[in-house]
Amino acid sequence: MTRSSQAAAIQQIRIGIIGTQTIVDKIMKIIETFPSFDPVPLVFQEEDEAPALAEQIGREVEVLFLSDPSSQRKVKELNRIIIPVHYVPVTDAGLYKALFIAQQKGIMAGGISVDTLTETMVYRTLKDLNLPSVQAITYDGPVYAPKESLIAFHKAYYESGQCSIALTGSQAVAQALTALGIPNEWLLPSDQDIVVSLERALLSTSSRRSREGQIVVGMINIDDFGAQALRRNNEHEVQKLKLDIHRMVLDYVESLDGYFTHLGGDEYLFFTTRGIFERETGGYKTIPLAKDVNKTHGISLSIGMGFGPSASMAGTNARIAMRKSKEVGGNACFIVREDGTLIGPLEMADPVQEVLSFTDAELIKRAEDAGMTSAYLSKLLNQRARSGKYEYKVHELAHLLDITVRSAHRLLQTWLDNDLVEISGIEKVPRGRPRQIFRFSFLE
Repeated sequence: MTRSSQAAAIQQIRIGIIGTQTIVDKIMKIIETFPSFDPVPLVFQEEDEAPALAEQIGREVEVLFLSDPSSQRKVKELNRIIIPVHYVPVTDAGLYKALFIAQQKGIMAGGISVDTLTETMVYRTLKDLNLPSVQAITYDGPVYAPKESLIAFHKAYYESGQCSIALTGSQAVAQALTALGIPNEWLLPSDQDIVVSLERALLSTSSRRSREGQIVVGMINIDDFGAQALRRNNEHEVQKLKLDIHRMVLDYVESLDGYFTHLGGDEYLFFTTRGIFERETGGYKTIPLAKDVNKTHGISLSIGMGFGPSASMAGTNARIAMRKSKEVGGNACFIVREDGTLIGPLEMADPVQEVLSFTDAELIKRAEDAGMTSAYLSKLLNQRARSGKYEYKVHELAHLLDITVRSAHRLLQTWLDNDLVEISGIEKVPRGRPRQIFRFSFLE
């Protein structure tokens, strides 16, 4: 199922993305780590097109996100947009990359001309990079200068021989300078700049503000605590271990401004609010508690988080999420939202390439109707998040799901019939029959 169909199913916060193709593509890649957003991308060729595009989708979205400050200003000047309007700023983070490329090309010795950034930002960056000898001339005109003025600024200093390369924050200016044969680099915003700006945009939406105080229930279970206790020399050490873990969990819940209680044995329960939990996990990405416990005591945790309009629903969803974490073998955290949407696994003690998997309730039901139990689905999601893997040979799948090869063949045939899986290729082996490669397309 595509992200757009998932978004429709769970009523996410709609955000309009307006900008050049390059920046919009970059934003769309990063926004995948923001499960609350349902992006509506629109691309323009010229900044002057931004107001019309903003007006076109202004009533369909909760917030607008522009690719640059100039187009954002044009939209604001329209005075007909009543929702928040944000943009991606150009900072000195983009300057680092541009200077590195210019130095590699060996064309920086003649000096640089820079627009969009301030003189202080430019010289601070040159100092940080140990390039104090590089002459830099910054544009000191209006903040929202027309592109013609910026082109004339760079052209004048290049033709005078004072600068050998232009660094610009405008794609249109970069394209014009290239047409004139003037060496240049476009100051692209960094991923971090986009992330910070998206976080600001998220916090400005009315939906987000209404969810800030929503109850979140968390359940924590120590994986295989009995085996851990057997490794201790005596009961005194076991009790000390319990106290240490209790203290670490208590400290973590305190950081969430939450309420904490020990359910007995190796299970804990806590309550917090959605806004605080989202901020402390970096937007549902990492659980620092799991890393701390693993590093300190070599113990892994299974964590289930439940969202809901009532404490009862949040608690039920937390128990479902906990079961998902246990089904993948522990050392995992899943979130079940109020609509049945599954998020996870979040990053725990081990680094992962993609810490966010996003699966809606409709897909979960479709998978289970096709004979894919929640345990199998959880293991596939966990493996996808940790290794990026969504193609398997039969013996690999059997090993992952802890079943026989014969059972794996039977399941694959059922999933093929229900369009959950497709055959993506054949692997030839020196001896024996060729092996089919199966793609779990819904995981891509």
